Amino acid sequence: MSTKIRLAALAITALAGLATVATAGETLDRVMNNKVMMETTDRAYPPFSYIDDKGEVVGFDVDVAREFAKRLGVDMKVETPSWEIITAGNWKGRWDICVCSMTPTKERAEVLDFVLQYYSAPAIVVVNADNNDIKGAADLNGKKVGAQAGTTYEKYILKDLVIDIPGAEKVTYPFAEVTPVPYDSEDTAFQDLALGSGKRLDAIVSNYLTAIDRVKKAPDKFKIVGDPVFGEPIWVSVDKGDPEWQAKIKEIFKQMSDDGTLKALSEKWVGRDITTKQ
Repeated sequence: MSTKIRLAALAITALAGLATVATAGETLDRVMNNKVMMETTDRAYPPFSYIDDKGEVVGFDVDVAREFAKRLGVDMKVETPSWEIITAGNWKGRWDICVCSMTPTKERAEVLDFVLQYYSAPAIVVVNADNNDIKGAADLNGKKVGAQAGTTYEKYILKDLVIDIPGAEKVTYPFAEVTPVPYDSEDTAFQDLALGSGKRLDAIVSNYLTAIDRVKKAPDKFKIVGDPVFGEPIWVSVDKGDPEWQAKIKEIFKQMSDDGTLKALSEKWVGRDITTKQ
């Protein structure tokens, strides 16, 4: 190989290396340059994220994301598109992070990166308070069962849920078939269940930590039945392909875990510590 060809090859290799460096931290660079982090989450998932009486998005997830942004040295903005849009991935810079109570699944892992688990929660069955036929998931066969579209709960009633992380428990289905009723929002699902057993719904599959809040507020309308149907590990998710951004998230979440901030926020919103030690 001539000296000129060798030098040209080295130059191409160097340029390729520079291009890799330039694009490797795209999300982190954008957040730090704009001094704003875009958080995306659900608009109707209390106590984790919901719209309050002032029209503001509040909740455990929102406070965790805000504290993360504060330690990063940037402001935070929140957007609440539909859950199906969030989980579809390919955000293309619209959002930077989803501290949004998301469970890793095989399909989601194809379009999103899951960075770390920050809490865990059981999934349960909720029925109308006047229902005495459904005592657990085994009694759901042939029933109209609601769940928010695009969630692990919808996947569960479709018997198509795979939680794709090491050590995750295998999901089992004690029922044959149900009539799945998907909703854009859990708010609407609970409104329909409140009308009475069998009118629009017989049951809902939901997160215990969100359902218990609704049950406590309306014990004459709802009750939780049976044992948890599966355990949900909840992770922070981001768009694909920025290891520097993911490393920064892990670094700051460890600080928030070590100094008790995550625990304090959990106790504020949930009443107990459900967080995962980082």
